[in-house]
Amino acid sequence: MSDSKMTTHEMQERVDRYISQFKEGYFSPLAMIARLSEEVGELAREINHYYGEKPKKSTEKERTVEEELGDLLFVIVSFANSLHIDVGEAFDLAMTKFETRDKDRWTRIEDKEGDA
Repeated sequence: MSDSKMTTHEMQERVDRYISQFKEGYFSPLAMIARLSEEVGELAREINHYYGEKPKKSTEKERTVEEELGDLLFVIVSFANSLHIDVGEAFDLAMTKFETRDKDRWTRIEDKEGDA
């Protein structure tokens, strides 16, 4: 099942179906935050290889930023599931915060008629 238009609810269900087939189940919150940190580090490494000054070693596996973002998203969804958090609701809360608190923080792009 590869559907790039998957809802957050469908993502959470898919991750839960995957994790639920194992006796170990979800990791503890401390293990999850460690996994999240690991994945952020792997993403940072790929960004440094593609956009920074550090080329890959010839022995390093070819990975993509897309793969690393996918891994990060899997861990975030797993973390949310383990804490019974709805990812869509969490995202809505974050966007509402950014759209209100930070609405005038950045320079807006004006359209042709001068409206933001």
